[in-house]
Amino acid sequence: MATNTAAAPQRPSCDASTPNPYMPYLATVVEVIDETPNIKTFRVVLQDADAMKSFTFQPGQVGQLSVFGFGESTFVINSPPTRMDYLQFSVMRTGENTQALHNVAAGDTIGVRGPLGNSFPYESMKGKDIVFVGGGIGMAPLRTLLLFMLDNRKDYGKISLLYGARSPQDMAFSYELPEWLGRDDLDCVLTIDREAEGWQHKVGLIPNVLLEMAPSANNCVAITCGPPIMIKFTLQALEKLGFAPEQIVTTLEKRMKCGIGICGRCNIGDKYVCVDGPVFTLAELKEIPNEL
Repeated sequence: MATNTAAAPQRPSCDASTPNPYMPYLATVVEVIDETPNIKTFRVVLQDADAMKSFTFQPGQVGQLSVFGFGESTFVINSPPTRMDYLQFSVMRTGENTQALHNVAAGDTIGVRGPLGNSFPYESMKGKDIVFVGGGIGMAPLRTLLLFMLDNRKDYGKISLLYGARSPQDMAFSYELPEWLGRDDLDCVLTIDREAEGWQHKVGLIPNVLLEMAPSANNCVAITCGPPIMIKFTLQALEKLGFAPEQIVTTLEKRMKCGIGICGRCNIGDKYVCVDGPVFTLAELKEIPNEL
């Protein structure tokens, strides 16, 4: 499929001459998927057909989802821009707004504000091998880029995926795993923290399994996302395997409010996660204060 790189459309506004970046699109929830006991996936379509048709984004960008009367929260758009029948967001229940989202059903209306933030540098990754390392809900942003690369398969070298969770029940997108495991053009490895009845894949913590896999750092980019403790030790494992900071890419979770670099809720030093991120290389992270 062709790469979707057009500029993002302007959002609706209260004033016909000045777009209002705080004004969300109205979107209809067309499907709700129960991923795990505390994660749900929402597939939504913008109610303005022209806006949906022209909506564009890049892998890794995020959106703000709002349940009117409760507030809004930031989630990665985890459907790829090569598949635009709907926009997909996966939500872990952690607070009032995410609980309100978990109460939403197919047919309901929510607000969608986006796309926001930067994206994965997929253009500079062309011709290189790719290693994805995801943990739990951290698979959501990786899914976006993984599917995008599989839809543009000839542009990339060997693609490997290591996806882990505490248990089989904690793995999001479980309905897609058989396809990923069966693909000839994707090396997929699954792991859980401890033994479970019926589990036929790896058992062990993600960083340890990554060291066992021992992917070559030669002409390779590693992309990781997951719980902070997992990312910490995964970064250490990648460095042991010879990956330079410039070869390691991750995404940050830090409380975002405005999404456009004004409110200062997500700043780290002089960087704003909502504008300068959420995607950073390890080299970039080493240059900013350790305030996470």
